[in-house]
Amino acid sequence: MPTTKPKTQTKSATVIALLNRGKGATLGDICKATKWRTHSARAFLTGLRKKGFTITREQRGDDGTAYRITQNPDQSAIQAAS
Repeated sequence: MPTTKPKTQTKSATVIALLNRGKGATLGDICKATKWRTHSARAFLTGLRKKGFTITREQRGDDGTAYRITQNPDQSAIQAAS
């Protein structure tokens, strides 16, 4: 009996899910979830903006800066980001 391996979620999809949360995500959250360095996380946010995502930046007291997706592009761009 062949067993199928569960499909793993891509790092891009993980970051988009974090950014879609109501409270958004900090760079620390993104780096922890993906094991990226901060410059890589910032570059990914820039790439999302270029693909049509609208990302807001909010100051959160002691937690630092949080990023949140406020507007998604059309579905074709979302699939290209994943």
